[in-house]
Amino acid sequence: MAVDALSGPLVRLGDVQLIARVPSEVCADIHELARRHGVSVRVNRGGDPEVAAWGLSMGAVQDWGLSAEGYAERRDAVITDALVVGPEQAEDPYTATPVIRWHDVRDAETNSGTWPVTPDRDRPRWDWTPLERVGPLGFGMSPHQVAAALDGEAPAARRGWYRWSGHGEGQWNLREEQFDAAGVTAHYWYLEGFPVLAAVTVHGRTGPQVDLEGIRLIGRPVSEVDAEVIQYIEDRGTGRLVYGGGPGPEGLNMYVRATRAGDTVVSGARFFAPDWEDRG
Repeated sequence: MAVDALSGPLVRLGDVQLIARVPSEVCADIHELARRHGVSVRVNRGGDPEVAAWGLSMGAVQDWGLSAEGYAERRDAVITDALVVGPEQAEDPYTATPVIRWHDVRDAETNSGTWPVTPDRDRPRWDWTPLERVGPLGFGMSPHQVAAALDGEAPAARRGWYRWSGHGEGQWNLREEQFDAAGVTAHYWYLEGFPVLAAVTVHGRTGPQVDLEGIRLIGRPVSEVDAEVIQYIEDRGTGRLVYGGGPGPEGLNMYVRATRAGDTVVSGARFFAPDWEDRG
């Protein structure tokens, strides 16, 4: 059973309230409860506590609230949710078939339980030309050209999917490559049968700084960046606000994204080629 942070019931384990709380506080409470009961606590794939003896795996999602005008807005905090499983799934819940069907995280980045954030002064500055490129990465590049543009960095992870033929044979197709040193993920689509760069996600905790006409987009409180992007659109009186995991100005093919940093979130951004979201 997955218990939602925003709308689920307030589940208790002993004297510990598990849901919709500050993750570090829940983590401390779970460790203390486990110590009293003589059971072990480990870190799950998302960096949160997991207790096999209780079939409990914690998680966290970004909190949302209402603005003064009454519309939904993202907050700068994360709050806890939980996955509760039976004994047959408790040793590795996220590889259990029912869990995979609900939320397959096997290809997701594994977190060790730490969320370091690079100071802005230590981030490189990347220019951005909407619909064309961000930093050294131009849309339409091959994976080899992307790696070369990132000083030859080898991807820390490569993700894709299999396309099966009618004869039971499969062709692996590259979907994205994660570059930890650069702090970006390259997303590909297939044009004329070959993967080419279609989008770049700049990681909020570690990625380069990118500006939108003086608005620093990366590594800041998400609520501040959201507000500044909305104000940017209102001040110009052209276009409208669009959403794709976060707000962005219409026509610029950029969305502000949220990246977890422990008990909070910081801003990242995704930049993409024309029509990419329609296909990708």
